[in-house]
Parts: sequence; structure tokens; C-alpha cells
Amino acid sequence: MSRQVDYYFSLQSPWAYIGHKMFRDIAATYDIKINHKPVVLVDLFSETGGLPLLKRHPVRQRYRMVELQRWRDKRGLKFHLQPANWPFNARLADGVVIAALEAGHDPDPFLRRAFPAVWEDQLNLADPATLAKIADDAGLPGKALVERSGSDEISAAYEQNRQDALAADVFGSPVYVLDGEVFWGQDRIELLADALKSGRAPYRSQV
Repeated sequence: MSRQVDYYFSLQSPWAYIGHKMFRDIAATYDIKINHKPVVLVDLFSETGGLPLLKRHPVRQRYRMVELQRWRDKRGLKFHLQPANWPFNARLADGVVIAALEAGHDPDPFLRRAFPAVWEDQLNLADPATLAKIADDAGLPGKALVERSGSDEISAAYEQNRQDALAADVFGSPVYVLDGEVFWGQDRIELLADALKSGRAPYRSQV
């Protein structure tokens, strides 16, 4: 049986976008099963002591912009640092991922289009028609998934992901949880790969 990683993220997260391809490549290399868990970030931040971007100290906001440029170069990407339609309400977009999973689809083709749609193409992922087209282009039933995304059942699954995140000590996006060990941020992907390669036991907090 292959190992599993719980993948917590939101389509609103630039760091999830930056790390997504590399994470999927590592998952394929080590034959790990990915449990996709889209999660609402604003609530997660507030409940774990974090702050939304615009409420952070200007020093932290400026440093974030420098980091985006560094990792854009490091990962070989080309994207806008402040795309026209960001931030946006990610509930519908994240819900499409949950709806796709519910229907038995691999959401990766959608995610590989949706992330750059925000950061490279500056599209509005809060717009149902835009989401439907992205899903259609990924070979998924876009209209049906977008309609399902707005349902109470998908809202409940989204909320369950938030509760699962809190129970797992997750506090941001992206987070990769392997055997209970939390790897926060796309800049920890190499550490995740090291853990998978070595097969070591998970590290635990001493506090």
C-alpha cells in the first residue's frame, strides 16, 4: 500500500500555486496517494494566531513580495505579483475541487489550470462561468461541478476540511501532512521528499 499525504491548500494561495507542480512530481516519484483538502484560509489564520495579509505589519508585507520574486525565479515561473483579480472569495473554486473528488475525478488537471489562471492570466476564479470553462478545458464537467460546488453538502465538506486542519495542527497553505508530520509551505517540499526517500519515522513536537 502506498503512503498518503494530506494536502491542505486553497486556490487563493500563491504558495500553493508555486509548489503544486513540484509536489505532484514528488508524489509521482514516491507513489504517494494525495488526499486533497481545500480549506478556507481566513478562518484558519484567525483560529491559529495568524493574520490576513492586509492586517500584517508592513515589514512582513514587503518581505512577502520579495519572497514571491525569489520563488518565482527558483521554480521557473512567470506570474504577476499582484494579479488583477486577487484576493478573491475562493469558496466556489475550492468547492469545485471537492465536487470533483466527490464525483471520482482527479482534480489535478483542473488545479494545473486554475492556479495559473489566477496568477498568470489574471482571471477571476470567483466567477462561475470562468470556473466552468477551466474545468471543461481540464476534461471535467465544468457546469455540473460549479453547480455542485455551491451546495450545502460541499459547504459541509469544506467545513470538515477546516476542522481536520485544526486537528492536524495545520495553519496555512499549502501544508503537506505525512504520517502526522506537518510540512508547512512550498519551501518545505524538499524536506518532504527527504522524509519520503529515507522512510524515517515522523518527527513529533516536544512541547
